[in-house]
Amino acid sequence: MVTGHDSDGKARVVADGAVEPIASGLMPGCAIYRLWGRDERPVFPDDGSPHRAEAYYPPRDGSRFMINTIAPGELTPAPDLDVAAAWEELERQAPGAVAAMEPDAPGMHTTDTLDYVLVVSGEVTLELDDGDQTVLRAGDVLVQNGTRHAWRNHGVEPCTIVGVAVGADRA
Repeated sequence: MVTGHDSDGKARVVADGAVEPIASGLMPGCAIYRLWGRDERPVFPDDGSPHRAEAYYPPRDGSRFMINTIAPGELTPAPDLDVAAAWEELERQAPGAVAAMEPDAPGMHTTDTLDYVLVVSGEVTLELDDGDQTVLRAGDVLVQNGTRHAWRNHGVEPCTIVGVAVGADRA
């Protein structure tokens, strides 16, 4: 649901609909729901219409709001998957996400964002540099300060996390 202001400045619900997930054979059982985003700081009043937010990660002053479902176990693509085509499709659906990934360390990535993350269900392991791991469970929160990391689900059920990414500068 999205709110905005009408021409008289009164608050109104302006949108309410389902969001289709981004899914890839590269990450079987996972789903990404891009709920909202913008590439600039908000200015109010605002009519609530969607703003430019093409890239998966936001630029400085931009933000992204998403829900991610992380499947348990090793994310092993099917043997008959056309991997090159799957990477191209993922790049089309989530522009720039592939570039943030480390090719020699599956799942590891670093972004110029400040991320606020809430684990809604299941559990997930946050992996940082040097293999440092922390298990997060439903109700746990994380403030991710632009660090190199990966999400691993060593549990037995899918994990759902809600995140807000705010664009930042890296010195």
